Amino acid sequence: MTILLPATLATAAACALLAIWLGLRVSQVRVKHKVLVGDGGDPLVLARMRAHANFVEYTPFVLILLALVELAKGPAVHLWAYGAVFVLARVAHGIGMERSRGARMVGILVTWAILALLIGEATWTTYQGAAPGRGDAIEIEQVPAA
Repeated sequence: MTILLPATLATAAACALLAIWLGLRVSQVRVKHKVLVGDGGDPLVLARMRAHANFVEYTPFVLILLALVELAKGPAVHLWAYGAVFVLARVAHGIGMERSRGARMVGILVTWAILALLIGEATWTTYQGAAPGRGDAIEIEQVPAA
């Protein structure tokens, strides 16, 4: 059996697990501090909420770019590395939001670096595919105006 987009699939599964972990951490402090809606003015609830929300803000971009690059170029070791490092960075950020500014900063900077690498790879892949004389480039037919 051939798996389509294996690096993206594994990364998405790890991200789903991480989303559950981050969400459970929010629920845990909400119950403990009796906060039903919002952060209730509690800094720990706010920190965990922001760690979860920040994860949800960045993860779709990383997964979409990872999938499209993998689809365009095929599986590659560095795409597996991008996914694994992204997940570890988000764990560091989640923990760092309440315990360690250093872990939080590592999580932020590594997330941005992975996103930048994927943007660069997607841009380069697009450029290479659209280069003149490239036999596998997609031709776009112009449709006459009605």
